[in-house]
Amino acid sequence: MELSAYKDYLFDTVQKILLTDSPSGYCDEVIGLIEGIAKENGFPFARTNKGCGVITVEGKDSGKVVGLSAHVDTLGAMVRSITDKGELKFTVVGGPILPTLDGEYCKIRTRGGCTYTGTILSESPAAHVFLDSSTRVRDEENMMIRLDEKVKCKEDVGKLGIMAGDYIFFDPKTTVTESGFLKSRFIDDKASVAILMTLLKVMKEEGLRPQHTTKIFISIYEEVGHGASYIPEDIEEFIAVDMGCVGLDLGCTEYDVSICAKDSDGPYDYELTTRLIRLAQEHNLQFAVDIYPKYGSDVGAARSAGNDVKGGLIGSGVHASHGMERTHYEGMENTLRLLLLYLGC
Repeated sequence: MELSAYKDYLFDTVQKILLTDSPSGYCDEVIGLIEGIAKENGFPFARTNKGCGVITVEGKDSGKVVGLSAHVDTLGAMVRSITDKGELKFTVVGGPILPTLDGEYCKIRTRGGCTYTGTILSESPAAHVFLDSSTRVRDEENMMIRLDEKVKCKEDVGKLGIMAGDYIFFDPKTTVTESGFLKSRFIDDKASVAILMTLLKVMKEEGLRPQHTTKIFISIYEEVGHGASYIPEDIEEFIAVDMGCVGLDLGCTEYDVSICAKDSDGPYDYELTTRLIRLAQEHNLQFAVDIYPKYGSDVGAARSAGNDVKGGLIGSGVHASHGMERTHYEGMENTLRLLLLYLGC
């Protein structure tokens, strides 16, 4: 199958998803986008009470149900407090690398539905004023948000309707290069969501059916640890489609599909992981098997919550995770190919 015919669809889809703000817990809009894509391709969509999405693909054999997951929630922040000068202090949602946010544009969304823009800055933002402008620690205590509104005090900000608990969205700066790179914040894990949506498109256009009934689970709290703590109880095997790590002693590159054998929650299912490795070997995919000690996935959340599932983890290699991330089309295509092989399409 010539999957390159779906390259434009994959990139168009990932850009739509990346440009829809969705830090953990603020995902209604992006889940609505995913629902629309699923239904356009002819697949039913349901929401859990928590707000996650479930797409069901009927298989040739309905006696076994397998699950694929990807998380559409991202890193972000919330307003923590307002200073006397009218600046915003913030608390992070998830674990962004804070020094990479210095100087980044952002949006603030109020509970009343208003959106304002601003810039994330160090508390010592000017080289001509502060001796420690280049050395001051970049963390929550030493950073703030400068609003693009005429505010001079805390009361001015309050009149805008901004309060503690309002979400802050980071500009993803999404770019697709002619050489096939996707550069953006939040490729973890929106690239995987787009891969799963492209999988639906391929199955529709090519008339493919998986061997077993497949439930695609789109989680919205993965970055804060409980995204897939609930999954449909009939799922027997559960594969998280998440990012592969690049760097240090790891074998994965941006052109590979990563197969993770173990992360911070321990080993993934031995038989399932071995099966994925053999499929990649037999079909000459670009792949790597790695250990990710500073990593957790929706499979870990599902297992910790007591779900009786075999778990696996795959995904395209992503450089500079939780910062200014990058992957390549080849890594995404290799991930898509491994999913089609695993499903027996």
